[in-house]
Amino acid sequence: MSKKQIAVIGDHFMKAEAFTDALKGVPGLDAEVRTLTLPWPDQPMKHGYVDGGLKGLKEYLGDPDEVVRFVDGAEILINHLAPINGEILDRLPNLKLIAVSRGGPVNIDVAACKAHNVKLVNTPGRNSSAVAEFTICAILNETRLIRAGHEALRKGVWRGDLYRFDIIDSELSEMTVGLIGYGHIGTKVTKLLKPFGCRILVDDPYVPLSPEDVADGVKAVDLDTLLGASDVVSLHARVTEETKGFLAAKQFARMKKGAYFINTARGPMVNYDDLYQALKSRHLRGAMLETFWLEPVPADAPLLQLDNVTLTPHIAGASRTTVRIAARMIAEEIRRYAAGEPPLNPF
Repeated sequence: MSKKQIAVIGDHFMKAEAFTDALKGVPGLDAEVRTLTLPWPDQPMKHGYVDGGLKGLKEYLGDPDEVVRFVDGAEILINHLAPINGEILDRLPNLKLIAVSRGGPVNIDVAACKAHNVKLVNTPGRNSSAVAEFTICAILNETRLIRAGHEALRKGVWRGDLYRFDIIDSELSEMTVGLIGYGHIGTKVTKLLKPFGCRILVDDPYVPLSPEDVADGVKAVDLDTLLGASDVVSLHARVTEETKGFLAAKQFARMKKGAYFINTARGPMVNYDDLYQALKSRHLRGAMLETFWLEPVPADAPLLQLDNVTLTPHIAGASRTTVRIAARMIAEEIRRYAAGEPPLNPF
């Protein structure tokens, strides 16, 4: 293999060293590797869902000129959050492969990569186990009143009333959990839910249930049926033109009175003003929200003041395991590229 120039742009989560260490295990790879560390998550990403962002991009971090200066001359870019669009690719004529350590490369203009004949690979499912575990925690947090007990006790209030029959809820074994989306994360949430004995409904018009899940009693239904039958609704779909804002007033009204809503996916799929009303009116008993319409969430957002919502700052995928999985997946893609083999996860 000839010596290759590899530029690695990491950050304080997806560490550049994780990728350089993984590359050391690629047999026969002769490369000069340079690294750049962006300040995420200490500095938030740009969210073009709200203001348009760079042309063709939605979530990213980094100055285009800095990215060009760093990547210039490299044949391969390993990237997490740095923006790459057509204007940037115009200035990087040597770039042939971008390996992005994300499930959805929303910081990369996919069409521009194709137009510039730059191969793009991603790392689907790299955080699926982390998010699935987090989802189970979120469901238990809501259904077992952990938030209510925690917030009261932090204020020195012992809420013995949380044992009252008219306040507590059933166990998962007597509940129906509806999962919207059956991809890498939705399938793992399904697997983790089974030991609890709950009834599991799945809505995904594009992915059929596995034979194992069908045999275990998991039911595929449409969205309307899922919303009306579920005690807990958990979102695991992707942001597309079809799903933007598709959970709004009509869908929340369709949900059972006293149901719970969990979002560990993406904010743009939810109309948060409508969700606020459903929670404020107590039609929905509670929600656990991990992602939002804008991140960071404005400090004065009314949703943050509700006492029946648990909030976390988009950390469901934050595990060291996620980083190690992504680094291994990208190292394998680099090996295949250098050996002239087809990629495992072309995008």
